[in-house]
Amino acid sequence: MQQAVEVYQFSTNSNVYCKNIDNINANTRIVVDDHGYLELGEVKRKQDIENTDFVDFVRIATEEDFKNMCNNCKDARHVLPEIKLEADRLGLDMKIGYVSYNLDRTKLTINYTADGRIDFRELIKILGAKYKTRIEMKQIGYRDESKIIGAIGVCGRETCCKLFLNDFDKVSIKMAKNQDIALNPTRINGMCGRLLCCLKYEDEYYAEMKKKMPKLNSIVSTPDGNGIVDSVDIFKETINVKFEKEDSFEIKSYELKDISLINKDK
Repeated sequence: MQQAVEVYQFSTNSNVYCKNIDNINANTRIVVDDHGYLELGEVKRKQDIENTDFVDFVRIATEEDFKNMCNNCKDARHVLPEIKLEADRLGLDMKIGYVSYNLDRTKLTINYTADGRIDFRELIKILGAKYKTRIEMKQIGYRDESKIIGAIGVCGRETCCKLFLNDFDKVSIKMAKNQDIALNPTRINGMCGRLLCCLKYEDEYYAEMKKKMPKLNSIVSTPDGNGIVDSVDIFKETINVKFEKEDSFEIKSYELKDISLINKDK
């Protein structure tokens, strides 16, 4: 375990870790050497890190460094359509989502998504000759693509992956079922087409409460006699119980602590 400083790297939209910069404050822009390539980043926080590659601190960034990065971003946006056209011309079954130059433009990274392996050797040859720099092809996941590009989520806010998520926890369809969400892709999938990351946030609470709550149509004992569970509210920890009468029924609400399960099924 080693203490390092987390650095947000602008060109890659990712976090890297750097040692030996204890005297530099958070939010300071610095230049790092990421395995032989200069990158501009911003210092975030100190962390204890285990088993990871570290980048090397080079210097505090200057206004010229920031200006160069802005120009690089502008130029990368201009070459993106050209790269997409070239990939289409070669018939490559891939989606190019984001390209970026490193700080001194010694590398142009092309981020892409694809369902299978892609032979892009010819594409690298063509682009290297055209842009006079090293071309790196980086296959990313669909969640990574959303993190890089950014989008507005179904909640109306910028997606969590863009705002703060560094790692993607496993999200399963069971989590949506725990929350009784309709298994409709438009309801449970994010901008990336994969299951919403936020399904993970409250899953532990939902799973725990579902163990405590009686199932729908269970027969329960209440202070007013036996009835059938009509609905539950896991946040208020209340249960609506239906009491059948001769030709009608009545529904009353009870706190979880005031009922007990008699039979799981009606």
